[in-house]
Amino acid sequence: MTAYKALMAFTRDTHALAQIAGRLGWDQETMMPLGATPQRAEEHGALASVLHARRTDPRIGDWLEAAKADDEVAVANIREVRRSYARASKVPANLATEIAKTTSLAHRVWAEARVNEDVAAFLPMLEKVVALRREEALAIADGSDPYDALLADYEPGASGETIGQMFAALRLRLVPLRNAILEMPVPEKLTVVFDESGQLALSEKLALAFGYDKTYGRIDKAVHPFSSGSGLDVRITTRTNPHDPFNCFYSTIHEVGHAAYEQGIDRQYLLTPLGSGVSMGVHESQSRIYENQIGRSRSFTGWLFGQMRDQFGDFGIANEDAFYACVNRVANGFIRTEADEVQYNLHVLLRFDIERALISGDLQVSDLEAAWNDRFAADFGYSIDKPSNGILQDVHWSEGLFGYFPTYSLGNVYAGCLHESLRKAVPDLDTDLAKGDTSKATGWLREHLQQFGGLRTPRDTISHATGAEPSEEPLLNYLEKKFSDLYEL
Repeated sequence: MTAYKALMAFTRDTHALAQIAGRLGWDQETMMPLGATPQRAEEHGALASVLHARRTDPRIGDWLEAAKADDEVAVANIREVRRSYARASKVPANLATEIAKTTSLAHRVWAEARVNEDVAAFLPMLEKVVALRREEALAIADGSDPYDALLADYEPGASGETIGQMFAALRLRLVPLRNAILEMPVPEKLTVVFDESGQLALSEKLALAFGYDKTYGRIDKAVHPFSSGSGLDVRITTRTNPHDPFNCFYSTIHEVGHAAYEQGIDRQYLLTPLGSGVSMGVHESQSRIYENQIGRSRSFTGWLFGQMRDQFGDFGIANEDAFYACVNRVANGFIRTEADEVQYNLHVLLRFDIERALISGDLQVSDLEAAWNDRFAADFGYSIDKPSNGILQDVHWSEGLFGYFPTYSLGNVYAGCLHESLRKAVPDLDTDLAKGDTSKATGWLREHLQQFGGLRTPRDTISHATGAEPSEEPLLNYLEKKFSDLYEL
């Protein structure tokens, strides 16, 4: 057996074990009994210990030194294994285990605190999570920026500084657009109650319309919708709100974007470093283009309007044009996942700045709620009314996912680039979308991006698909045109 084949055989088993760990996380958020939390934390810790030992096995270094790459797939596999090995080798085994156990416990504490609107009940556990991730970041950074070390887990090659510059460019044009829109008459909103069974039935129809293959997946409910898994087992979750079915429908479409990426990857990459999405930014590009540029387009919402009439009867919106305005309604709100396209990135910018301050030590956990509330009031012009609409709304920090939030806006930027290229490649796209047929759009994305998995670096993945370097310009142009037309600015 050559060094490369030995390396890949070992790596395949490691990825299989990582999938099992992911399935434990899926179960914890969907079906696990409440009383199982302490035991699940031990299970997560045990698996994390095994995975860390495998990822730092000295034989990996020997195999990497001896391995020869005969094609671009081997080159990419070696690149990704080398990156993972270098990172894991800097993290002490006991720290990796403790992070897994603590974040598993913290998730349940967060969920209960959110229900009870009790920030004080969550902060001590969050303080432990932040301390552990700071320790990990310092170990990985080796003298460079600790936040960048954490960011690299989700967007290799990115830095807080470059993302901060991109976000400043977004803010420069988004804030005036938001302000101009909010001075205009607000479109009508939904005012009737939508039963859960009807929401879930239409939600599944939407998932299938966007190409989700339930032979290799399933749809469940969760407090915070997410997608889990890769290859032959890719699961999604959604949630319902009797007064806001869009929460369910667009959460589903969003998570299908993630799942379609994983299901679309070339099967030859299964359980290899290339067998999952290359970064969370690229992953978000798929979920956001599915949800927004396709799912909230005038043509697709025309079809969705008919589906909602079939499912719920007359729900108070007169016609397709009014429904399109309702779906794309820009209005004040607290929740990031429910935010309109114009204001969504402003929610992400808030979190990005705060978590950078947390990891650097410039902000302490004890001051976090006040910092959040002050920043929200400054950015949005009104005050947080309760913790579940503020600091407790997102699951990410309880799970130690520092460095994850900026990839949401980076994904929006990537989606803007992809949408521009998609429209040029498929000029008659709206004809199909008006029939609920997304296959030309999703097929283009699978052909030009999804099938390649982790073959290329994140930015190269977007450049390969679009023929241009990623830029925030296409996203901003799309938003300004869409909402200027909609609000007659």
